[in-house]
Amino acid sequence: QVQLVESGGGLVQAGASLRLSCAASGRTLSTYTVGWFRQAPGKEREFVARIRWSIGLTVYADSVKGRFSISRDNAKNTLYLQMNSLKPEDTAVYYCAAKSAADYRPGSNPSYYNYWGQGTQVTVSS
Repeated sequence: QVQLVESGGGLVQAGASLRLSCAASGRTLSTYTVGWFRQAPGKEREFVARIRWSIGLTVYADSVKGRFSISRDNAKNTLYLQMNSLKPEDTAVYYCAAKSAADYRPGSNPSYYNYWGQGTQVTVSS
């Protein structure tokens, strides 16, 4: 079992930056693909970014490419999402999630992730 706990959300103005963290416990994430998803009110949960932990391979949604950066700290077993140039449309609850790296089903589909954190709210005002 993997337990995931997000932190770092908050209320910021457009153009600001935030860094989200996702601390994992229970197992090392070295054999997982770990991702960030977000869900705005009335909308479906959508893919933001993911990383294949063991090799550091990253993938981003087009909507955040160039503004967000996903990274990990092996020693701390922690995932990060650096969010720059935030826009009001980035407002959502942000979740981290993990699935086995051996699972080659599409990494942008939240249905294929087994472990989820509780989420952290990000609100960007205009």
